[in-house]
Amino acid sequence: MTRAKVDPQRRIEIGRERRARTRAKIIAAAFDMFGEQNGLFVRVEDIAERAGITRATFYDHFHGMAELREAVSYELTHDFLIAVTHSVSLLEDPRERAAAATRFYLERVRHDPRWGWSMINLSANGIPFGDETHRQAAQTVQEGMSASQLTVADSAIGRDIVLGTALAAIGTMLREKKGDDYVAAVVEAVLLGLGVGATDAAEIARRPLPPLKRSSP
Repeated sequence: MTRAKVDPQRRIEIGRERRARTRAKIIAAAFDMFGEQNGLFVRVEDIAERAGITRATFYDHFHGMAELREAVSYELTHDFLIAVTHSVSLLEDPRERAAAATRFYLERVRHDPRWGWSMINLSANGIPFGDETHRQAAQTVQEGMSASQLTVADSAIGRDIVLGTALAAIGTMLREKKGDDYVAAVVEAVLLGLGVGATDAAEIARRPLPPLKRSSP
């Protein structure tokens, strides 16, 4: 019986599909493990075992844990960041944009602790919240500075105030039981750090959040 010939282009497509599925398995396994409290200590071997692949196959897709962390950070934050950025762009006050963006990230942790642990563990050895969020935070601060509403000396300093405080607050929220006003109090402190007056910071931090439309994870 003659074996049917497979179109060379189809062979390439099958190879790409198989590679994409394997990559997706690795990222899914990584998210699963980074979302645990002790996810900071995950190794390549742990990811490979959870994904059901060999160590060599892992390295066929990623150069190491740093590249994997960035890939997982992108998968976890990209759509959420787009939704947050769109929602806060509808706000006229740049101080409120910075406050609302921070609150969206903190409020998500209340409903999705595994996402919060992923942010903690992925940020420990890399860029806090991933490269995209890192850049957007600096841009949001710069917009407030350009409008003379935020008086912090430098957008990088403002970015670090926002992301560093948010990351520490996420850790606290995951480890301790905090009251309903905790998130607003943290955002108020962030605004104070960015140079917003005390009265305005307290009021802006507690304004109603705009609707957030995003796709399901």
